[in-house]
Amino acid sequence: MRAILVSVAAVLAGLALFQITMQPSGADRLELTVIFVIMAVASALAAILLPIAARRSRRLINTLFALSLISLLIAAFGLSVAASRMFFSDHDLTLVLVVLGFGLLSSLGFALSATKALTSDLSRMADTAREVAAGDLTARTGVSRVDEIGQLARGLDEMAEHLEAASAARMLEDERRRQFFAAVGHDLRTPLASAQAATEALRDGVAPDPERYYASLQRDLQALQSLVDDLFLLARIQSGDVAYDTVKTDVTEIADETIEVLLPVATRANVELTLDASERVIVTTAAEAVSRVLRNLVDNAIRHAPAGSIVVISVEKGDGATVIVRDEGPGFSEGFLREAFDSFSRFDADRSRSTGGAGLGLAIAKGFVTALGGRIWAELGPGGTVGFSVPDR
Repeated sequence: MRAILVSVAAVLAGLALFQITMQPSGADRLELTVIFVIMAVASALAAILLPIAARRSRRLINTLFALSLISLLIAAFGLSVAASRMFFSDHDLTLVLVVLGFGLLSSLGFALSATKALTSDLSRMADTAREVAAGDLTARTGVSRVDEIGQLARGLDEMAEHLEAASAARMLEDERRRQFFAAVGHDLRTPLASAQAATEALRDGVAPDPERYYASLQRDLQALQSLVDDLFLLARIQSGDVAYDTVKTDVTEIADETIEVLLPVATRANVELTLDASERVIVTTAAEAVSRVLRNLVDNAIRHAPAGSIVVISVEKGDGATVIVRDEGPGFSEGFLREAFDSFSRFDADRSRSTGGAGLGLAIAKGFVTALGGRIWAELGPGGTVGFSVPDR
């Protein structure tokens, strides 16, 4: 329908221009109308049939060749009729037709050579799409154009880049997950093996000091309970299934309470805990979440601080509350710093298994701080520095 309307509009426009410029007689007007109608009908039929044929063609160059040929034939028909009506001699008319024929062949040759680059770029894009679909995410089109074909090629390349990045991220996540489960498995086996040995000794009556064996068994069960609780809490945080009650919270007091709670742990490790706060910092936030974050950070600092050193907890007032925990240990390496707070990150060379559990403390801390609308960070060593800030809600 659109092709017919365009053809009718072209005929009317041509006749109007002819009337304005030539002031033709009625016979000339009728003759030219017939010529225009013939050319318009041919154009409309080509516009209707060519797309149908193009969908069935296996090669784009065939469609482009047909498009060029039909356009040239219609133009040649119009020029031939015009030349024959100019009262040329037979010699002159033959010359015009020869020139038209040469122009037709030249135009077709030009169309074929010009479309070769287009079909070549399209073939490269198709090859790239097949390679990406087959799993080669490094494949790129290499097409550099500024037209729609170029835009499509850039879109295809960007899609391949995103898929490659997503695949790399998935592989990294899988590796972290394997490390995580390996760490959890190790931390489960150790207390389970100890508990099993203590149970068997008590059952067989070969335990020289049953009370000591019972105490050891209790510590193993507490370690298992703590690990299971951490796993369950991390899962809830990541799924957003943790409710928070925001109240006026004295962050300085929470830091002081953290020191009191972890003082026995620090004493056993021969580490001193000290609070650095020039004023009381009070903000509206979730007190329990802040307390859990701070205990995780201080406990982590105690584990990695050398004997006879000091762990400093600084509390500062800003837009909200900022807490920084510093220890005198080796700190975070540049490689581990990028993934220290990731859920499935466990350890590197400077985070040995003997210095901590499954490595969930920082991941849980990050989950809490993010949920409170704050941020958490770590700094390069030497010296372990981890801080977080929460806004005043």
